[in-house]
Amino acid sequence: MDFEYIADHVRRVRENVNDALVRSGREGAAVNVIAVTKSAPPEVLPALFQAGITNAAENRWQVAREKLAHPGAKQFTWHFIGSLQTNKVKYIVPRFDWIHSVDRLELAEALSREAAKTGRTLKVLLQVNIAREPQKQGFHEEDVRRAAELVAQLPHLELRGLMTMAPKVAHSEEARPVFRALDELLRQVREEMQLPAFDQLSMGMSDDYPVAVEEGATMIRVGRQLVGSADATQGGQNR
Repeated sequence: MDFEYIADHVRRVRENVNDALVRSGREGAAVNVIAVTKSAPPEVLPALFQAGITNAAENRWQVAREKLAHPGAKQFTWHFIGSLQTNKVKYIVPRFDWIHSVDRLELAEALSREAAKTGRTLKVLLQVNIAREPQKQGFHEEDVRRAAELVAQLPHLELRGLMTMAPKVAHSEEARPVFRALDELLRQVREEMQLPAFDQLSMGMSDDYPVAVEEGATMIRVGRQLVGSADATQGGQNR
C-alpha cells in the first residue's frame, strides 16, 4: 500500500497546530501530535515515523495487538486512549507508555498493581466528562479533585493531567466551551494540589483539534486527518 500521502497530512496538521498557537498567543508552546492508528494497517507506522510522528495511539487491545507486533512499533511512544476493562490491563500495561482514559478509581488501582508486577511507571490522565454526556465515560468535574488526590498516591503511576472527548457538533467552534473548561480545571487542580507535573491536556481530534489547541491542548489525538486516505480527510466522522 502506498503511504506517500502521509507526509502531506502530517505537514498540514502541524501547520494547523502552529497557526492555532499563534492565534491564541501560545506561539512556541509544545503540542504533541498523536496519530490514532486504529483505522489504518500496521504498515502505516514507518511512513508516520519518517514524517516525524513519534507518538501513536490505539483504543482497543484487539486492534492494537496487531500494530504493536509490527517492527516499526518500537519507534513510537504508545498511548492507550479507549475505554479499558480491568481484565485487559495485563495486556496494556507492558506495552503502552501513557493511559489517557483513567475514568474510575478501580481502573487506576488495577493499573498500579499490574505496573508494579512489571516494574514500570505509567503516565496517566484522568478522563473527564466535562459535557456530562450520559453515553460517555469519565469523572464529572466536581469529582476530579478527589480522584486526583487518590490516583496521585498510587505507586507506579505518574498522574500527568486530564483528557476529554468533546461532543460531536456541527461546527468545531461549538466545542470551545468544553476545551476551555478542561483547561481551567487543570489549572485549578494543579494549583490546589501543588502538582507541577500535572500539566497535560489531551483534547482535540481530527474535526476540532485547532480549537482545542487554541484553548490549551498539549496533546491532540488525530486519526483521519493523519492516516486517512486523501479522500477520507475531506469528510466523515472517523476521528
